Amino acid sequence: MSYVEKHLIPGESIQYQTKLHWIVMLGHIAIAAVFELLAITFLLASFSSWKGARVAPPRSAMYWGAVLCFVIGAIFFSIGLLKRTVTEMAVTNKRVIVKSGLAERRTTEILLSRIESVVVDEPALGRILGYGTVIVRGTGGTPEIFEKIQHPLEFRQQVQSQIASGAKAK
Repeated sequence: MSYVEKHLIPGESIQYQTKLHWIVMLGHIAIAAVFELLAITFLLASFSSWKGARVAPPRSAMYWGAVLCFVIGAIFFSIGLLKRTVTEMAVTNKRVIVKSGLAERRTTEILLSRIESVVVDEPALGRILGYGTVIVRGTGGTPEIFEKIQHPLEFRQQVQSQIASGAKAK
């Protein structure tokens, strides 16, 4: 059961859920790819003939270098995947809820009745790939910024739809 599902208040239901776009993993994937290429290089070097070299590195050192680079690359990839996986974003019929982090959790919950504006900022690449930044401004004036959300226009539309539904119910 997700954080959002566990923390619904009586009479509240989830209307829309989204998550971070895969683009948040791009930096981690790039670093992981560099380490994986280093691992392959070490592995190929361990099978190479070192004839003519004054000092040939021991094969075991090359194997361990390959293993170390592979593990470091896998760790970087896992960190990016974990960052994307543990972030939850939901619009309910009463609130906007965003939870991020695993060991250090950060939650933001904004009552729909307290939202003044929802702004979407989509860079050109974001429009093509379907991600953007959503800025929710409450009555206190403090903006809550949610970066690299998957389908940000849909998120905004759902928030506005729920606000309109709440206004009709009154």
